Amino acid sequence: MRYSAGPLQRLVGYGRIKNDDHVRRAMGTEILYMDDIGSNYVREFEAVVSKASMDGSEPPRPYVILDRTAFYPEGGGQPSDVGTLRLVGDDGEPVPGPEGVFNVVHVVKKGNNVRHILDRPLPEETSGVKAVIDWDRRYAHMRMHTSQHIISAVVYDNFGAPTVGNQIHADRSRVDFHPVKFTDEDISEIERLANEIIDGTIEVEIRNRTRDSIEAMGIGQRCNLDLLPKFITELRVVTIGEDDLCPCAGTHVASTEELGHIRIIKKESKGKDKERITYVLE
Repeated sequence: MRYSAGPLQRLVGYGRIKNDDHVRRAMGTEILYMDDIGSNYVREFEAVVSKASMDGSEPPRPYVILDRTAFYPEGGGQPSDVGTLRLVGDDGEPVPGPEGVFNVVHVVKKGNNVRHILDRPLPEETSGVKAVIDWDRRYAHMRMHTSQHIISAVVYDNFGAPTVGNQIHADRSRVDFHPVKFTDEDISEIERLANEIIDGTIEVEIRNRTRDSIEAMGIGQRCNLDLLPKFITELRVVTIGEDDLCPCAGTHVASTEELGHIRIIKKESKGKDKERITYVLE
């Protein structure tokens, strides 16, 4: 079993301090996909507008902060979700027509809040919205991210090389490993072993584990727990059967049967003893 998919900076702000209620208040924006694997499949939700403003980019971009969101903010090698917000009127009904729809073009996390970057500013009087996530894009990222965990597990278990970077895309993804030097035969074996895990139709689980319990396994260094502030005492952990256990704040599928098969399309050196694998799903 591999215990870490790579850097854990993306978990800062998503770890638990004392209890869920305390954290939800501290975070500002309630994150709807964090609690379990089923919540990763939320495609639509209603929310209250907490703030609407312009960011500091040039030119400035309009954004909105919601009291709750299922949109994934860019981070940890996973791109942000995109989608739409439809205004909700005072009567509680969605505002009809194109004038009531605003496109979410990017999502970022700033401090304790999630900013949804829009194609145009919301009307000042807006109080509520109905949000819809671009599901094709989100689901592609979920499949790719779970597949990346499997590849990282295979490489760690068989070559002893941890993941030191990754970038998810909807059509392809890459993973960096160090220290290691792969042969063509190694790449074929990694692909075979990864697809063997996938073919096992393994359930994927998300749940919280205490930092102490992970450290008690003797794998704290392999999990890069030193990258996380000491006050984070509980971590969101993604588990794939007996093959992988990994602290992670990303979105994932519920079973490996949703992945298809991994095909590695490229191997390249990224420096001394650092290798990059690029793969697609078929």
